[in-house]
Formats: sequence, C-alpha cells, structure tokens
Amino acid sequence: MNKLKWSLRLTVLLIVGLFLHYTLPQHDIVRITNTYNRLTTVGSENSWAYASPDSGTAESGTTRDIRFIEAAYPDGSVIVYRNEDTGWVWPPYFKYDSSNLQAQAGNLKSLASAPTWVSVTHYGWRFAFLSIYPNAIGVKEVASPDVRIIPYVPIIVLLLLAFGYVMLRRMWAQFLERTVEPAMAEVEETWDGVEARADLASTKAKGVMGRIGAWFGSWRAKK
Repeated sequence: MNKLKWSLRLTVLLIVGLFLHYTLPQHDIVRITNTYNRLTTVGSENSWAYASPDSGTAESGTTRDIRFIEAAYPDGSVIVYRNEDTGWVWPPYFKYDSSNLQAQAGNLKSLASAPTWVSVTHYGWRFAFLSIYPNAIGVKEVASPDVRIIPYVPIIVLLLLAFGYVMLRRMWAQFLERTVEPAMAEVEETWDGVEARADLASTKAKGVMGRIGAWFGSWRAKK
C-alpha cells in the first residue's frame, strides 16, 4: 500500500512537472537565421501543441499558414520556433502580435560571420517526429551569447505554487483536526455505546433464559 501511495505521488509530481515545463516561459540565446510562412498540416496527433484555429492564422481545420523563425545556438546547433497568437486560450500569454514579432525577428537576422545575438522567449517543446515546435512569444537583442537571463516568471509561479501547496496542507490538517477527527471520535463513542447496550441486553437475555430454564427444571424435579 505504501508503494502504491508513493507511485501515485510520483506520477502526479511528474505530470505537474511536465505541465509546468511545457507552459512556463523559457529563454534561448540564439542567432536568428531566417523567418518565413509555411502551410502546415495540423493533425490529431499534434493539434494540442498548436493554437486554436481562431487564435492563429488558420486557413482550415487541418492546414494552417503558420509563421516560423529559424535560429542557431552559439554552439552551431539549430532550433525552429513557430510564431502563433495564443489569444485568450491556454497558455495565458494573451499574444496577439505575431505579425509584429515576425517583423522584429526578421529585422534581427544575422550571419555567422557577424552575429546578432537574441534572447527568444518561448514556451513548449520541439518534437521533430510530431512536427511540434515551441511558440516564440518575444525576441530581444542581447549583448553576447553569454548573457544570463533570470527567469522571473517561472520563479514567481513556482513560489506561488509552493505557497499554495503549503497553505492547502495546513487547511487540510486543520479540517481533519477540527471536523473529521471530532466526528470520528463521536462515531466511535456512539458505536461503543451501542456495543455496551448490546452486551447489556445480551446479559439480561441470558439471565432471563437462565431463570426460565431453572423454572422448567424445578417442574421436572416435582414430577
């Protein structure tokens, strides 16, 4: 039973961790190499990773004209971001400026011989086999590829979640102490009273039956 509890806890912790890792903003220091639009097929296997049709630049339920931003890391590896509005749906970035962001990213394109380093703020994952791309929500020029970006939003969100978890634990403990435990004690007391009355009734019944048996025995002795 203890193993089952820990398995459930670890499963919940893993799900919450993956959800936060996908949803919370992350920062990449990259060099933008290209920006373009492409008709992209969105199917049932990857539709969860794209914006709702009415929030992006959808042309139909399965094919969308999506903006993309290609970039390279300082070590030479590459990354591709999509650039979609999020609208009012989840995640709550309320992004409506994908056109402006595309223009800004295009203006920051550079060559490897004369790099312009950019901090791309994004959420999501890159899965090539499912054609899933992280969604860029902001670009900002930085001085060098060694600049450190402090993730204020994830830190604040995690602190708030930790505070909420501690408060819920305390509220649950107080609920158990003030409501559940007294109710359980009352139920146990009531049950003890019921058992006591049942034992008393059983004792009385045995006494009555004993007297009846003795009375019949006295009549047999007379005969």
